Amino acid sequence: MKRNRILVLVKGELMRLNKYNVFAISILIALMWSAILYFLDSNILDKVLPMVLLVDATMMSIMFIGSVMFFEKNESTISTMLVTPASNAELVLSKVLANTVHNMFSSILIIGAFVWIKHVEINYLLMFVGITLATAFHTILGLFMAYYQKNFTGMLVNIMIFAFGLMVPTVLYMLNVIKGDWVQYLMALSPIQAASEVIGGGFTTYTYAWQYYFSLGYMLIGAILIYRFLVLPKFQDYAVKQSGV
Repeated sequence: MKRNRILVLVKGELMRLNKYNVFAISILIALMWSAILYFLDSNILDKVLPMVLLVDATMMSIMFIGSVMFFEKNESTISTMLVTPASNAELVLSKVLANTVHNMFSSILIIGAFVWIKHVEINYLLMFVGITLATAFHTILGLFMAYYQKNFTGMLVNIMIFAFGLMVPTVLYMLNVIKGDWVQYLMALSPIQAASEVIGGGFTTYTYAWQYYFSLGYMLIGAILIYRFLVLPKFQDYAVKQSGV
């Protein structure tokens, strides 16, 4: 019965994403990136393609779940769901699963284009694991961030601050602009860098080291802890507050 409820809730979340044109936006972004990356030299592509998948799995995951939460807040959808038999854990989990499925769809479009056109070599299992973990982690993080956003503009500003503070150092690290023994240990604490490592593991050119295995644990354990101790306990308060009760 619980599994059936989860499936129904996930289906509902996916339909809601389609209602808000999130799928259409994802397809448009995927096509845009495919067109841009198609004209890049293979040497540059090896650096840029992982960055594109990283942005898609992290920043876009946070933005999409934040947008959906904002729209649901305006429509009082969440407060309506509280009177259903579904538990808070099921409601939150369905949002995480739906956003992860949606993001995997957009990532597959990008990867598929370059496997077919540019013959990029991918380890599909590890790529699936990496994108799933990175997306789920940042979706959960995005839910937590959404609890404290007063308006849509404020949400976008905070996402930009988050991106500038964590994405920029990761990109510089990937390009070897910043390097050193102390840097690699400091970067290991960044969720964006952890996502970069687990997604990078899906490319056959990736060199495995301790950072990859550390990042797998970071994403998995971090997602569980944030979900259990930060997102789930605050969901009821968020839902009741947004309904005006």
